[in-house]
Amino acid sequence: MGLLRRLFGRTAGRSFETVDVERAQELLRTGAVLVDVRTPQEYRTGHAPGARHIPLDALGTRRRELSPERPVVLVCRSGARSAAAARQLAEAGYDVASLRGGMQAWQRAGQRVVGRDGRPGSVA
Repeated sequence: MGLLRRLFGRTAGRSFETVDVERAQELLRTGAVLVDVRTPQEYRTGHAPGARHIPLDALGTRRRELSPERPVVLVCRSGARSAAAARQLAEAGYDVASLRGGMQAWQRAGQRVVGRDGRPGSVA
């Protein structure tokens, strides 16, 4: 059973949790992978360090890049697209959470945002 399912009591991989920045950080420290589902332009402008980029419209064909054995925290700009991505991955059996407030909340919480080549970035 996956880490998030153990923590939140989910069954059959059909649901997901919406987490705040602090909880997302805890999950990342314990082995979850952060996946940014925004457009390439949004990602280039500013993303969380270490985030993998898989745009929402490509998630169906690229989800094989993610291990079903490793928890996934999904992020977008405000939380709507990451929730859609979380539903999609949860239905496929992945252990997932969506970051409430997205990259806007990440940045407001004082977390680093990087752009191209690791330079300081911003969330548009």
